[in-house]
Amino acid sequence: MTRFSDELRIIPRTAWLIAVLVYAGMAAFLFAVLIPNGQHVKHWPEWSQLLFSAGIPLILFVYILLIGYVNGDARRRGMRYVLWTFLASLISNGIGIILYFVLREPLLVSCGQCGALGRANFTFCPKCGAELSPACPQCRRPVERGWTNCAHCGAKTSAAAKSV
Repeated sequence: MTRFSDELRIIPRTAWLIAVLVYAGMAAFLFAVLIPNGQHVKHWPEWSQLLFSAGIPLILFVYILLIGYVNGDARRRGMRYVLWTFLASLISNGIGIILYFVLREPLLVSCGQCGALGRANFTFCPKCGAELSPACPQCRRPVERGWTNCAHCGAKTSAAAKSV
């Protein structure tokens, strides 16, 4: 499995179904209605008419799948997925989708003791209180691995960094 196929699995099946139906409907409409009745388009070569009627709906197909990805990814990250889905679909020109990718939260991590999900920036598990990342032994604020002193209170952290 590649990372791309793993990311495609995040898109809900409903989004795939909607995207396929919209693509098929728009392609049929363009080929059956717009091309025969269009003044300039009906004089195009047949291969360009087919390319036009198959290519233009492809943009909408990808746009719907991106909105589905925002929905699935926001749900996976514990974010307000309904709100982000509406923002991604209602803010025009794909700006809502871009905003989502800029503002999305990190993936949830599972606790090693109880298996509960918590945000990656949590120091302790919200369910059982187990340590998810190293913390300063004095002020209990998160510290990064390899730090010898806490950036907040200055206490030595070598014991905290080695225990995790």
